Amino acid sequence: MKYNSVKEEQGSRHSGRTITDLKIMMVDDEPTTIGMVKAYLEDFGYRRFVQVEDPARSLQFMEESNPDIILLDLIMPDVSGFDILLEVRKHPKFNRLPIIILTSSIKPEDKLRALDLGATDFLAKPVDPSELCLRVRNTLVAKEYSDHLTFYDTLTGLPNRHMFLDRCEWALNKAKRYGEQLAVMNIALDNFDRVNATFGTRTADKVLCQIADRIRGAIRNVDILGHGTQEYEAGMNLFRIEGSSFSLLLERIHGEESAAIVAERIIREIRKPLQADGKDIYVKASIGIATYPTESDDVELLLTLASSAMDYIKNKGGDSFQFSTSTINELYSNRRSIETMLRKAIEKDEFILQFQPKVDVGTNVIKGVETLLRWRPDDNKFIPPDVFIPVAEETGLITPIGEWILNKAISQLEEWNETETAPIGMSINLSARQFQNKEFFSIVKRIVDGSSVDPRLLTLEITESLLMEDVDHAIKTLKQFRELGLILAIDDFGTGYSSFNYLSELPVDELKIDRSFIVNLSRDSKNVKIFSTIIYLARNLGLTTVAEGVETEAQLQHLREIRCDQYQGFLFSQPLTDIELYKLLPRKT
Repeated sequence: MKYNSVKEEQGSRHSGRTITDLKIMMVDDEPTTIGMVKAYLEDFGYRRFVQVEDPARSLQFMEESNPDIILLDLIMPDVSGFDILLEVRKHPKFNRLPIIILTSSIKPEDKLRALDLGATDFLAKPVDPSELCLRVRNTLVAKEYSDHLTFYDTLTGLPNRHMFLDRCEWALNKAKRYGEQLAVMNIALDNFDRVNATFGTRTADKVLCQIADRIRGAIRNVDILGHGTQEYEAGMNLFRIEGSSFSLLLERIHGEESAAIVAERIIREIRKPLQADGKDIYVKASIGIATYPTESDDVELLLTLASSAMDYIKNKGGDSFQFSTSTINELYSNRRSIETMLRKAIEKDEFILQFQPKVDVGTNVIKGVETLLRWRPDDNKFIPPDVFIPVAEETGLITPIGEWILNKAISQLEEWNETETAPIGMSINLSARQFQNKEFFSIVKRIVDGSSVDPRLLTLEITESLLMEDVDHAIKTLKQFRELGLILAIDDFGTGYSSFNYLSELPVDELKIDRSFIVNLSRDSKNVKIFSTIIYLARNLGLTTVAEGVETEAQLQHLREIRCDQYQGFLFSQPLTDIELYKLLPRKT
């Protein structure tokens, strides 16, 4: 990523921070010098650099990138290294930051002046690679040791309150700058003083270390994107504040609900029995959560709100978490309510299937149907899929629900096959959790093998974005389903980025073209050309094409002109019950 004269390069992530993981900032108006120094350091394993060619902006990007060391030239136009040194040493956050001078100046007074202004070390250009790397390494080792004494808790090894306050301010400024969301959590162990009183300080310390490990494990393993489609990219930083209190800083979250999922995971992990000195010890926790930008854009206020929310839930008995506003808390309470109801929905027979016809563009005859899951709890009011499906995916309930859909859909096909209706296809959508579940293939195989339905009448639909995440895995998995005789379709085609590159490689039979192309099909000539190109490509690859979201005769006429095979949409019918659909199915000839 490049910001005018600055670019930052991130190396690979490591589970533990080493000297070569630390970030090196180089300030020099000569790109050639920067490139050479960087190459020297890369040979010694360093991979994280911030390159600054405009010295006037060095302080700005220092605040943004938070480096561990600066390599600074002295003789530069407009703003000299001396000027930068002076400003850095005045800065409350960077006044102790190591700065190594790299300069072609041979004047002794320049060296003395730089050291007087607070330079850590001094090297003359051209630098010897070994000498450079030795000085950088020694300086960073000394910094890490000093930081550890100042900013880390000696018992748990976690960063302490000083580091937490510093990190909070930096993270909040970054969130404001890039329009990101973050959350602050206060985690307090409930009645931990009883552990001290009952088992003694030595045992209590062991428990605290185990708790710290459990929280670290919880935040390392939790997936808060939901849907299980991508590696979680948010930053999660744990701190021990004091006594039996911890704080967690969540950066780049995807909404307040993400913070709630993390909090629930932590509480569940802490609740498990601990072992210390041969004793079983049970501990619970209270967590208060405050979020930016929803609740405040001020660090101090966010910390106060998180602390107040923690106190509130602790006074109500603990072993839970609390947002600092009733609105957000209500949002998560609704989610929990839906999760509780979902766990009982299958046994209470609250799910039903509806069917969206897939219609031949030329003859207007139904060729197949797409199954749509609907949920109607006891109160007889339908809960929208966009409300309960994400919860099902986040909790893993989508797996048993998906198995129920497959069983129900195949049973319906068997029932229709026993009547005078002509055979039609049945499409079933797969979620990310199902597609990535190692057991799902065997579930599908067992159900298909145990039925009388021709596998070629069953279509599995996978979204394009899901396939594009890991094409090699997708191809391997799709081939397994293909070997069962199933038809495979790409859903929402056209919304991804690498579709045309991989389309010939993916073992699929059908393209379902996203409804966003259909909306303007009748009046947008550019959209018509794109749509026509997709149809042409699919036809040459031997793929069936299905247009989604068709609502007007004009749209259907365009589909006929460009020779699309099938369509779905309200023009033909809204989703139907099995009884309503049966009346429209073609009969055997």
